[in-house]
This record gives sequence, structure tokens and C-alpha cells, in this order.
Amino acid sequence: MKIKKYTAASMHEAMKLIRAELGDEAVILSSKEVESGGFLGFFTKKKLEVVAAIDPMPDHKPANRNEVRRAPAVSLQVERNIQPTEKAGRSDEDLVREVNELKKLIKEIKPAQPLPEQEYPLPFQTIENQLKGQGVSRSIRAEILGTLLNEWYKKPEEDRDPKALLNQTAEWLKKELSILPVGGLRFEKKIINIVGPTGVGKTTTIAKIAAECVLKQHKKVALITTDTYRIAAVEQLKTYAKILNIPIEVAYSIEDFKKAKDLYKHYDVILVDSAGRNFRNKLYVEELSKVMDFTEEAETLLVLALTSKYEDMKQIIAQFSLLPIKQVIFTKQDETSSYGAYINVPLEFGLGAAYITNGQNVPDDMKEATIEQLIEPVLKEAEHE
Repeated sequence: MKIKKYTAASMHEAMKLIRAELGDEAVILSSKEVESGGFLGFFTKKKLEVVAAIDPMPDHKPANRNEVRRAPAVSLQVERNIQPTEKAGRSDEDLVREVNELKKLIKEIKPAQPLPEQEYPLPFQTIENQLKGQGVSRSIRAEILGTLLNEWYKKPEEDRDPKALLNQTAEWLKKELSILPVGGLRFEKKIINIVGPTGVGKTTTIAKIAAECVLKQHKKVALITTDTYRIAAVEQLKTYAKILNIPIEVAYSIEDFKKAKDLYKHYDVILVDSAGRNFRNKLYVEELSKVMDFTEEAETLLVLALTSKYEDMKQIIAQFSLLPIKQVIFTKQDETSSYGAYINVPLEFGLGAAYITNGQNVPDDMKEATIEQLIEPVLKEAEHE
């Protein structure tokens, strides 16, 4: 087996060098970013170091000439090369030396890492720029682009269609999101808790869900609010309850909550509003458990505002991770043009999306989340490029 290291400005350039010298049957063993040139450690340039290998005497039918296999194929080729019948004139010492060298190289191979920014070949850079611009996390971008690149180089050059990359990105996202609970309430639990930090629009959101249940689902609905910190919030929810002609109770303690729950035990749905507090306060979730019921008969939804920075969202999710949360509600869609959280939150935390709100109007400015509604805003601008 012939092994060689290449240094190039990009993966696209490295692939050209590898094909020119080793041919289309070469195997990529590893790639990493390195610094070269410069003077006394200054003015260095970042380049890509790629290690490739080729078996000069393959004992199997060659794969498609344009296919570039990835590292998992290496172990199979090593096994074939160490068979006595495959030495093809090479001495045992030469063969053992080559195998040991390859084993050492394989041990040094690190897990696949994202290519340096601006190093993706066109038109992959268009997809990278779109995802990055929308705030999709780097790890997810790297996984998507890695999959696309792998499929791209498996095809003959004449079958590669740059225009198909956007659809392939959408299909990858659909596949990953399809295993998560995306969609509105299924009313499998009687009690629906709505939690989240201050300022994300919980009270308005719970009013929208109540209207959805009453007007469209024809459910018998009752409200319980534990948000006793803000008188305005209680009065606001009471106003919505009056308009919808549904009852409401205020719970100051877990005992009040249990009494209200017992009072509404014959209702189809009990929606529970919670107080919004500083999400950095670790005692907040513990305080919630003192006035709310998070048993198995309750379903808890976390409200996240799309106007929040994703780093803040991650802290919010971490603070509420003690609660049995399976879905989130994204609010304030109309107040931002960055929708990376639609992808980051589900794929990085395994949380589905129940609803998306896009205004203050009750009940109009809310829609049930779908996979298409999560993907479309993230890829929209790239469709016109």
C-alpha cells in the first residue's frame, strides 16, 4: 500500500493532487488544518493536510472510478494486504514494515473535523454561507457538508448537479427532524404546563393555545396560573379567560394547585401558566416545582423566543433540563430574520417543536409546527441564488 501526505489550500485542491498522482481508487485516511510558511512564527498561512493511500494491487473489482472511499474502507484493505498469498514479490520484512506504518497512521487519525471556513469547494460554500448566516451551529453545518461532499465525490463528474445540493440539504434535515416530536398537542395528557424565562411571551402563548383548544379542537378547557409575581400577567390571562368563557384559578402554592386541579378534573385540558424569572437563577426550577405539578400526568412545554441569542437558549434549556420537557414553543418569529434555532434546538438537544408564534394577535398569530416550517426559513435565501 502506498501512503502519501498532501498539503493544499483546500480539500478541492487536495483531491486534484491525489487523483493526479494516486488515481481515482485512492482512499482518504485523514485531514487536518495546519499552519505553514511565515517567519519566526508570524505571518503563517492555514492549509489543509490530507493523508491518502492506494493499494497498487487490488484483488477486487474497482469501484466507480469517481468514487472516493472514506476511512472505514482502510481496515478491509489492510486485512487483504497481510495475507501471505498477496505479497506479490514483496519480502516479509517490507510487508510487515508497511502494515506497521499504516497501523500507526490509523491510530493517529482523529475524528472527522469540519473543514476550515472558506475551504469548501463551490458550490458547497453557498450552502455553508446560508446555514452559517442563519445561525446553524458549526457542528451541524459540518455534518451536513460532510455528507454532501461524500455523496458528491461518489458520483461521476458528469452526474454532479450543483443545483441539487439545496434539495439534498433539505432532505438531510427532514430525515434528522423526522425522529423528533414535531407538531401540536396530541392531548395525551390532561395537564399542559407552559414554562420559560421572562420576556418570551408565555402568557400570550398560553392564551393562543387555549383559543386553539376551544375554537378549533372543541375541548373543555380550564386555566391555572402560578404567575403571582406579576399582577398584570394574572389580569391579562383573566381577560383572555373571560373572552373564551373558560374558568381560571390562581395558585400560590402546590396545595392551591392541587385544589384547582381537582376542581377541573372533569375538563379535557388544564393549561398552566408559570412565572417568568431570570433563567440564570438555578433556584428558579426548584421554585416552580413548589407550585406546579410535573408528574407523569402532565406535559411540559418550554417557550423560547427566537430573538434570544442561541448561547442564551442553551443556558435556558440546561436550566430547565430537570423538567420532563419533550417539546418547545418558538415565539417572536416576526421579530427576527435568523432561524438557526429551528435546527439547533431539535438536533442538539433532542427536543421537538410544538408551535411557532409570529405576533400578538390571539388566536391568529400561532401555527402548529411542521418539519417544513422549521426548514424553509433556514434555506429560503439560498433558493434564489
